[in-house]
Amino acid sequence: MRSRTRLAPYLFLLPFLVVFGGFFLLPLVQSLGMSVRAYAGPRASRPVGLAHYRFLLVDPLFWVAVLNTASYAALFLLVQVPLSLGLALLLNARRVRGRALFRLAMLLPFLAGNVLAGVLFTVLLAPGSGLVNRAVGMLLPAVGANLNWRTDPVLATVAIVAAVAWLTVGWGMVYLLAALQSVDRQLYEAAAVDGATPWQRFRHVTLPGVRPVLAYLVLVGTIGGLQLFELPYVFLQGLGPRLRGLTVVQYLVIRGFDRGDLGTAAAVGWVLVVLITLAAIPQLRRMRGSQ
Repeated sequence: MRSRTRLAPYLFLLPFLVVFGGFFLLPLVQSLGMSVRAYAGPRASRPVGLAHYRFLLVDPLFWVAVLNTASYAALFLLVQVPLSLGLALLLNARRVRGRALFRLAMLLPFLAGNVLAGVLFTVLLAPGSGLVNRAVGMLLPAVGANLNWRTDPVLATVAIVAAVAWLTVGWGMVYLLAALQSVDRQLYEAAAVDGATPWQRFRHVTLPGVRPVLAYLVLVGTIGGLQLFELPYVFLQGLGPRLRGLTVVQYLVIRGFDRGDLGTAAAVGWVLVVLITLAAIPQLRRMRGSQ
């Protein structure tokens, strides 16, 4: 009886351990082994040590992908976090009615996914016939309605950042709205009695109250930005103008699937893991400090 009692927790954990080991841990170890081998086929390989990693250090395309990915991640955060916070503040106002409907409307784009967003923005930004270009032509006749958002590097960057913001702003707004509603109203009343201005109440009451959620959004947004792939690939239909569509994941796909260089692709994957870890550590420390 005692032996069964001791074995019971392990038996309950066994299904998870089998799935985790077979579908996560084992492929992870195999990819690490692949990153130090050169492949001439699915079964023909030889060890090359850190040659793939040294190649990445001197490959200019890889560094273009890193710079593109880092710039996209930074732009996403600069757009998403302020917009999410602003919308959350608006919906948190007592005079606003129908909050549930607004929350649903803002959250629905997050359920669409990157591929659908890429297709949708391709239609919206089509030269001449796109809804956005038509609006630009009406408001700014000098610019016209024939803007080609997929051939100009600046416009392509703006379009991709706008598409990601459309997808994620509502998601961040829901988190921040929940954080705002959990802030003690007595703190606002005490600050108002002390003569604090609206800006001072926002700075000294609202921001400290939502700081953990802000840190979480920055962390998740950074990780999502570093993993960007589908949206620029669908919208730009390739690498785009001046390689603006080349991200780290896109570089991995080119190496692994287009060129069949599985060893280098595995090395890129592990470099991406390192980049995400280095970007996440400061945010995790901030989250701990804000608790």
